[in-house]
Amino acid sequence: MGEKQPNEQLTAWFVRSGWSKGELARQVNRRARQIGASHVSTDTSRVRRWLDGECPREPIPKILSDLFSERFGSLVNIEDLGLRATVQLTPGSGVDLPWSGPQTVQLLSDYSRSDLMLNRRGFLGTSLALTAGTALIEPMQRWLAPAANGRPTPILAAAREGAQPTGRISGPELDLLESTVVMFRQWDAQNGGGLRRKAVVGQLHEVCDLLQESYAPEVTRRLFQTTAQLAHLAGWMSYDIGMHPSAQKYYVLALHAAKEAGDRPFGALILSDMCRQMIHLNRGNDALELIHLAQYGSRDTATPRTQSLMHVLEARAYANLGEVNKCYRAARLAEDSFRDINAGDPEPDWISFFSEAELNAENAHSYRDLSYQTGRSQTYALQSQPVMERAVELFSQDPGHQRSYALNLIGMASVHLLQNEPEAAAASAQQAVDIAVRIRSERVNTRLRKTTEAALGEFRDVSEVKRLRERIDQDLPEFNRQQAV
Repeated sequence: MGEKQPNEQLTAWFVRSGWSKGELARQVNRRARQIGASHVSTDTSRVRRWLDGECPREPIPKILSDLFSERFGSLVNIEDLGLRATVQLTPGSGVDLPWSGPQTVQLLSDYSRSDLMLNRRGFLGTSLALTAGTALIEPMQRWLAPAANGRPTPILAAAREGAQPTGRISGPELDLLESTVVMFRQWDAQNGGGLRRKAVVGQLHEVCDLLQESYAPEVTRRLFQTTAQLAHLAGWMSYDIGMHPSAQKYYVLALHAAKEAGDRPFGALILSDMCRQMIHLNRGNDALELIHLAQYGSRDTATPRTQSLMHVLEARAYANLGEVNKCYRAARLAEDSFRDINAGDPEPDWISFFSEAELNAENAHSYRDLSYQTGRSQTYALQSQPVMERAVELFSQDPGHQRSYALNLIGMASVHLLQNEPEAAAASAQQAVDIAVRIRSERVNTRLRKTTEAALGEFRDVSEVKRLRERIDQDLPEFNRQQAV
């Protein structure tokens, strides 16, 4: 074989970035930890070999693509970096699971037990791979299958056929269990996913034990609903602290449990959060497939509030892909659906988080993302600003959603940066740090670090930006996932 040739494309992007080899290595390692690729350990000599022509293994090409895209505010493909795009999925990634009640219970029980045991030593997620593309979408489409024939799910069908109940849970105990899920959800919204994740996983494992026995059909349905909500919450909390493969695993299992409960609206919420995760990971096409599946599967059952949520995430996915007209259309549909909400109509607790503040926040982020996708267009940045300001104003009045308040302050900072307003950006980010030190959300911390790095890249000499960087380094050290209790 001939000698490797220097990678001139990667070198050109690297020189333009202004990063040192050590800084790029540090960012690659940090991003790898965020997506659960704990085996990645890069240093300056490794970066030098990439520039000299060595092709790094997955997931590093995708990580480099994401980092340079964020640095320059426009899409930098793997091929643009002179690297080969390779498949990052593995056959054993674990999302194509049997749609069977007993197997769903067993898989949830086994996985939650492993989570509780292995996370004590920091091993959780190292054996998992994030699944994307066709390998993710096709198994999720099977969520729709029961609706095609109208038959009940297997466990509920067995209960209706006369199996003698042997379960030991009473009505008041089941009520208490359901109220506990509501309490966990409130804790997460206020304090971040890192504070009560293990408690949620432990409760999930206990509910799986209950499902080993037989009950009357309505009790079985409610237990599966509770299981689905706990698994979804475990996934959401894992996502919030950057454990993406584990989050995806919980989401998939939650969708299976929601199917057993016959709960289409909640299944749509799970798919919506899977969409949100794909947007976060810059996989817009996968995000769009997931949200369309959620919309189709709940078309006859979703309330206006749930429909509005799905439309805003559809808009986010289109913004991620740079589809301007489709993004605007979805954002308008979200606003129209939100106006259809009747305050007197009963709704489940799990959708109550989607407020006017969330609607404004998601649409503002869509417009901001369009600015990035269109070469930092001021048109979209200016459109984002008043909508983001409204979201920040509403969240400032809501002590129960501190994490969302912080995330939108960071979003406001990014909009100021797009408009070359570093002092205003630093001020918004400082407010977010005030919240970040009180909660435990690696998602908040990561976005603060990324926004600060972006500010330093353009406005390194601005004193407010310097002070922000000093405070980030002092008050938000790298997150240790073993702290997630």
